[in-house]
Amino acid sequence: MTPNEKAFLDTIAFSEGTYGKGDDGYNVLVGGSFFDGYDDHPRISVYLPSLNIHSTAAGRYQILERNFDAYKSLLGLPDFSPESQDGIAWQLIKESGAVDDVEAGNFDSAAAKCAHIWASLPGAGYGQHENKLDALREFFVNVGGTLAVQA
Repeated sequence: MTPNEKAFLDTIAFSEGTYGKGDDGYNVLVGGSFFDGYDDHPRISVYLPSLNIHSTAAGRYQILERNFDAYKSLLGLPDFSPESQDGIAWQLIKESGAVDDVEAGNFDSAAAKCAHIWASLPGAGYGQHENKLDALREFFVNVGGTLAVQA
């Protein structure tokens, strides 16, 4: 994994509120509690009263149960381990067409392309808290990402 790839994954975890919590976010349920074991997605539905929704989001990248099931099959994953979670997140980034932007350091473009996946990214439009682009860009650089040189 390149420094920019790692920094972008770290930034998604930071934006989702899991970075540095528990097992570096890999064992975090939506709402902030923790789950045990990585044999499978925890499959716990959490009620979020502020949004009046139930969610099965779990892990470092807050992966929904239904998405885990689809990507487990697609990618041939054995479990919900940190490696599997990273694999799913990177696949979602690929499917969003953001890989070249991540590699080139075009952070703003990469974040915009991934906003439809992660509700915490700016411009996601899910009615949930969205983080500020400037704060996420700064975090990306602070964890080892390199931004493209602007002309």
